[in-house]
Amino acid sequence: MKLIYAIIRYDNEDDVTTSLTKHKFSVTRLSTTGGFLKKGNTTLMIVTEPERVDEAIDIIKKECGHHQKITINMPYVSGSSMVHCATMPMSVDVGGATIFVVDVERYEKI
Repeated sequence: MKLIYAIIRYDNEDDVTTSLTKHKFSVTRLSTTGGFLKKGNTTLMIVTEPERVDEAIDIIKKECGHHQKITINMPYVSGSSMVHCATMPMSVDVGGATIFVVDVERYEKI
């Protein structure tokens, strides 16, 4: 068995899990946070047979395509109490997924 960890944007969570479930994959969702934009992410855990790993990854790729997002960094206070105002709009690549595939020594569904 293989365990797929897929870290995806929170915005893509429903589409990805719906599609994986439709294709008979068992999915566990964990809410996570991190990354450059400090936005909510979802980490999916998918256990499957080795021959279905590519199928699961293809579904994730289809639902989590890269696209551009315009974001504005909000003012913040540094450690020296100095206010930084970098409020210029900037284009950032969003979407996609970070995927890890690991071997599972033992798997039981009770």
